[in-house]
Amino acid sequence: MKTGVASLSETNGVGQTSEPWTVLRVMLWSADYLADNGVESARLDAEHLLAHVLGVGRLEMYLRHEHQMQPSELDDFRPLLKRRASREPLQYILGRQAFRDLELEVAPGVLIPRVETEQLVGTVLEWTEMDGRNSLVGLDLGTGSGAIALALLTEGPFRRMVATDTSKVALNVAQKNSVSVGFDDRLELRLGSLFAPVLTGERFDVVVSNPPYVAESDRDDLPPEVLDWEPHEALFAGSNGLSMLRKVVAGAAAVMEHRGLLALEVGAGQAEEIAGFMDGQLRFEDVRVRKDLAGIERIVTGFCSHGRDEQG
Repeated sequence: MKTGVASLSETNGVGQTSEPWTVLRVMLWSADYLADNGVESARLDAEHLLAHVLGVGRLEMYLRHEHQMQPSELDDFRPLLKRRASREPLQYILGRQAFRDLELEVAPGVLIPRVETEQLVGTVLEWTEMDGRNSLVGLDLGTGSGAIALALLTEGPFRRMVATDTSKVALNVAQKNSVSVGFDDRLELRLGSLFAPVLTGERFDVVVSNPPYVAESDRDDLPPEVLDWEPHEALFAGSNGLSMLRKVVAGAAAVMEHRGLLALEVGAGQAEEIAGFMDGQLRFEDVRVRKDLAGIERIVTGFCSHGRDEQG
């Protein structure tokens, strides 16, 4: 087993050997060190951390394998490596996460966007292409970093998005991301739970959400990166993980345009029940379930059969 990160000294390492700390040597040593501490993506994470310290892209770093790291570079690298070995998520250490075409800021207290949520965005965008509507208004419930709302503004025919969250920390990060992407004038962030911040009479063409859906009974199955670091209020939703999903389905039609789209990300084993609940509301039609890249039923969609057009 590798010794502690102090072994990555500005000298030549344990035993004062003559072998220099080249980028390649540090990369290999660090990958072993992270693996010994239970990090599954040890080599990849070591590469990302090194590239971050060196100020280069990960692929560019491969051209610098023989570069001898300077004492200052090792000083910058060691605490980052130690943080990852403690199972702090790489995204929090680097302060960013790629999401579709975006590079988003992330921070402790904010859920890290995942590839399944990228597919949720893709599902909404496919609908916009088939539907043909323009100048859409969307509602993103539990926006976190703002990933869904900003991706839809970037790639879809949305003129405005409203995004809600109960976390001031999350909304602060989402605001920074909206400014960075250049959509702070088209993304309206509101503090509150689910539909509570929606204004009277406000209607949306799309309601989309990646709400908390982890069951309390699954708590012990989560890796330390998730359980020990990510915000529990963005993860857990009661004994079976369905409470927040049910609230979204129950409240969505009241704020939707007729034939608007409701799109939800759900947990493994939850899609059938949520689709059935959506059907049972008698406010949605053409309810469908989609699988993610791992073959898990992950996305539930339906069209609002009630709404402003029908009521008025």
